[in-house]
Amino acid sequence: MTSIAATRLIVRGRVQGVGYRAWLAREAARRGLRGWVRNRHDGSVEALLFAPAPTLDDFLAACRTGPAAADVIEVTVREEAAPAADAFGDFAIWPTA
Repeated sequence: MTSIAATRLIVRGRVQGVGYRAWLAREAARRGLRGWVRNRHDGSVEALLFAPAPTLDDFLAACRTGPAAADVIEVTVREEAAPAADAFGDFAIWPTA
């Protein structure tokens, strides 16, 4: 069984007004990832993703480039402690650990 990690991204550069959020959402859906993305007041884009490590590594590499109109300067990545049910988008019951 593959472990799902919660990972928060902060993407800086020219990432607002260039379709970065929509691109990130499409790329995440294409890879079967769960989570969300939003713009931030400071001009960055923030995302919380739930993905197995191998899928996440490939996705992060793509995020460092983004769509053609973007100019990504930095992608900050950190693991998050998030409720397990969030990884599935619905309420989930997990076995007792």
